[in-house]
Amino acid sequence: MQAKGKIIWISGPAVKADGMSSAQMYETVEVGKDKIVGEIIRLTGDTAFIQVYESTSGLTPGEPVVGTGTPLSVTLGPGMMGTIYDGLQRPLDKIAAKAGSFITRGIHVAPIPKKKWNFIPEVKVGDTVHAGSILGTVKETDLIDHKVLAPPTAPSGKITEVVKEGSYDKDHIIAIAEGKGNKSEFTMHHDWPVRQARPFTKRYDPELPLVTGQRVLDTFFPITKGGTGAIPGGFGTGKTVTLHQVASWSDASVVFHIGCGERGNEMTEVLIKFPELKDPRTGKSLMERTVLVANTSNMPVAAREASIYTGITMAEYYRDMGYDTVLVADSTSRWAEALRELSGRLEEMPAEEGYPSYLASRLAEFYERAGRVKCLGSPDRDGSVTVIGAVSPPGGDFTEPVSTHTMRCIKTFWALDTKLAYSRHYPSINWMTSYSGYSESIDKWWVDNVDADRPKLRLETYTILQREDVLKEIVRLLGPEALPDEEKLILDVARMIKEGFLQQMAFDKVDRYCSPEKQVKMMKLYTDFYKESQKALKNGAQLETIRALPVVSSIIRSKYEIPDDDLGKMDELSKSMYSSFKELANKEVTAVVDTK
Repeated sequence: MQAKGKIIWISGPAVKADGMSSAQMYETVEVGKDKIVGEIIRLTGDTAFIQVYESTSGLTPGEPVVGTGTPLSVTLGPGMMGTIYDGLQRPLDKIAAKAGSFITRGIHVAPIPKKKWNFIPEVKVGDTVHAGSILGTVKETDLIDHKVLAPPTAPSGKITEVVKEGSYDKDHIIAIAEGKGNKSEFTMHHDWPVRQARPFTKRYDPELPLVTGQRVLDTFFPITKGGTGAIPGGFGTGKTVTLHQVASWSDASVVFHIGCGERGNEMTEVLIKFPELKDPRTGKSLMERTVLVANTSNMPVAAREASIYTGITMAEYYRDMGYDTVLVADSTSRWAEALRELSGRLEEMPAEEGYPSYLASRLAEFYERAGRVKCLGSPDRDGSVTVIGAVSPPGGDFTEPVSTHTMRCIKTFWALDTKLAYSRHYPSINWMTSYSGYSESIDKWWVDNVDADRPKLRLETYTILQREDVLKEIVRLLGPEALPDEEKLILDVARMIKEGFLQQMAFDKVDRYCSPEKQVKMMKLYTDFYKESQKALKNGAQLETIRALPVVSSIIRSKYEIPDDDLGKMDELSKSMYSSFKELANKEVTAVVDTK
């Protein structure tokens, strides 16, 4: 039965309507004469509290409220890739073509285009299909083969009819299955509620790293395929830039970028930059495997709250095809502010700093939808959704509610440092306060696929940085002259690691991406240099002589000068380093003989 009521109260994006006794929680409704989209978020008797996803200015008590009978959902099918959506999965280019440069209230446009696609069936008459089974493929872009799926709610049955290969639109019936008295007609699209996670067969342990090509992330604070991460930092510390690098260079097949509540100029930069970027593996436009969801700070607040659910539901859909997807949300702090505003309008009791008491559970619901899974249906396939959320704590204070609740939900924490950013150290990830809970679980992958010494090299490199952090306090109090040469050497090598390994230039053609093999060889260079320098000091060499070795600058510059496809030069540089220390040892011996 369709619920019908009337508005009795309006407060910002919140509306109260009576006469809604037949409505259901989270049902989508059309509010007012303009049929503005809203969602029921509370029911008390026949009174419904509605979260309206567009401006409520001009609405008056007495205007109609009509239920649709369905929850807030997205339409999933071919044509999504390369599209820029708003928080309700409305294509912005279609809105612009229909209503101009400004989004008109109550406008409705189709989420995916009604165009003809060349459908190649993967099933035949007599095959048994289950929920989530692949029915066929469509070439969505040059980079993505869209797998047409049976909906996760579809009953099992045998195919009785299937179309031949050819061009069909999204509403054409491509297959019919019958079983146990049920008859299912499949098209190339289906709807799914955004607040309900899509089901899967099995969740895997996080053992495969998401290789980003960013040394400080892959080496010290890795994230896995299907993992969760957060990147908090104050204004100007590089959250957006780092997320762009991850989205551009990670070894995921599909990227979802959600701009929830960011400033319009930052989102505009994404919209301009992403179509120009080239996929590093194919040379095609990065947009051919990217979906953008834009809900900036000047767009409706309630739609901002829905935008991350819209994005992650679409990401789960591509996961179910067997793809590794990455979803970046920039930023979850602005999303939480939308929750705070809506909670205040609904006159709910506030918790810490005015945020609603359910902030932690909402964050947990979002991040727990990440994971690497065995997908439903046949054939067998694995897919993953990796979720990375930017957090914008006021003044860079990581003790504020959004940061603290996020840290309970995620396992990789990339803490951005204002001091590093202002000293032009990018990525400005603080290697002392950041952490990753995936480091040990992915060691096997590195040992099996890259280098067996990688765990040991990582530990040795990070130990140097930790010891340097302790020595900095002594240097601040007493000055570097108070340290013996062995500890001054630690400061020197740590500086080399920070400049040559931790810093990475996003605009340099060689340094913007660093392969896992190159990362290991670079770590070996720095740790071997440290060990050889220690030996030289014990044998009587002067620290100033070690500092003056030409190989020092060569090691630091190797990130720019040695490309991933010519790593033999790394071995040559290593031999040159050993030769330098051998010559240094010979000079010291000669000097001792001359003295005698």
